[in-house]
Amino acid sequence: MLFADGIRIDGEVVGDVRAVPDVPSILVVSESAKVQGALHAVHVIINGTVEGPVHATELLELQPKARITGNVHYKALEMHQGGVISGQMCPATALLEDKPTLKLASNAT
Repeated sequence: MLFADGIRIDGEVVGDVRAVPDVPSILVVSESAKVQGALHAVHVIINGTVEGPVHATELLELQPKARITGNVHYKALEMHQGGVISGQMCPATALLEDKPTLKLASNAT
């Protein structure tokens, strides 16, 4: 399923849900929803069940009843208490490259 701008899922979807590339988008998976497939959007909000990978190019928001079985890819993550991810958490590499390198202090004299 391909969408533009925004979409809210309240039922069951079998298959991938993708936003039109390079366009601001928001994808909401409500508490009563279940998705079996990959999710791709700029801003993804989940409060239901997802079985498959999740790709949020900017923000991934997991609300208290979110249940994800699959890897999650994101630039920024907001996770409420109760949300569950069964898979790898993969922050965007560009975000990691901007952080300064930490150096350990030495006790040597």
